[in-house]
Amino acid sequence: MATIKEIAKLANVSSATVSRVLNNDTSLSVGEETRDRIFDIAEKMQYKPHRVKRMKKESELSTKQVGLLLWVSPDDEKEDTYFSEIRQSIERRCEELNLNIGRMVRGNYVDASAFQDMDGLIIVGSVDIEDIERIFPDRKSVVLVNHLLDVRGYDSVKINFRQAVEEVVEHFYRLGHREIGMITGHEYLYKLGPNKKGQTLLDARQRHFEQLMKEKGLYNPEYVVTGDWSTASGYETMKELLSKPKRPTACFIGNDPMAIGALRALHESSVKVPEEMAVVGFDDIEVSAFVNPPLSSIKVHPVQIGRTAVQLLLERLEGREAAIQVTVEPELVLRESCGNR
Repeated sequence: MATIKEIAKLANVSSATVSRVLNNDTSLSVGEETRDRIFDIAEKMQYKPHRVKRMKKESELSTKQVGLLLWVSPDDEKEDTYFSEIRQSIERRCEELNLNIGRMVRGNYVDASAFQDMDGLIIVGSVDIEDIERIFPDRKSVVLVNHLLDVRGYDSVKINFRQAVEEVVEHFYRLGHREIGMITGHEYLYKLGPNKKGQTLLDARQRHFEQLMKEKGLYNPEYVVTGDWSTASGYETMKELLSKPKRPTACFIGNDPMAIGALRALHESSVKVPEEMAVVGFDDIEVSAFVNPPLSSIKVHPVQIGRTAVQLLLERLEGREAAIQVTVEPELVLRESCGNR
């Protein structure tokens, strides 16, 4: 088997340089051409072939630059930690793989040159495909996360919303509820320009809720109200729901911040939860287990979503041709807010 000294001689560098390159020493300043030459010689001379192959792959990844485009502000992340968990998961997985996040842009006007020097792009949120192609035309190196539309030719990671809603509706139904309401929010297909909000989209949770309730012959449009996904909006929309001549006995709420606001409104109105109204949220953020009563919620595994997005991009950078769409299965986490744990 070859030695480091023999590789160094053929590569015309020092033994120390060879050792540091083969160990992926990130503090070493060495040209890409020299690094490639060392790995090629080591492979040809069968120097620890499996280890060299792995280290060469890691070295190649360390030169890649990944762009990250987000459609939530830092304040949004504080209110709904679902988004921050996805972002942090992407960042951690990139660090583990030695991939560099070269640029992160939050939803606003995005110049066509913003990501042109990136090797790949992860987009969290529903962005107009024409705008994506304008800023990053190589669709094979783009991963869409939580895009509400079915987009061909792109890798994507999304939640199985129908399964989530079905679990909630069926759980309420088994408990004997027939008057079931929903609080939701507006969704948008974002534009990469001065007007961030483009086409209004029907929330996938609301669409599946209406379908499932109609199948059971239970759908009542008076029981569906729309807010803006914030805690304050959850409070106001629940107040609106309670003001109706007849109110539902159970309510599915589109995210946990809204559900927490709704619980406050129910408490102020002396409506007992879950005895007079059962409540289930969506996202299962950490604080949900600590409100009063503890909030039942749909857990959507944001950490897995983030890690999967990075894995898909990694495979693309390594040459995978076919687009892959991954659907993450949610889980209904039962706590006191909907009864019958």
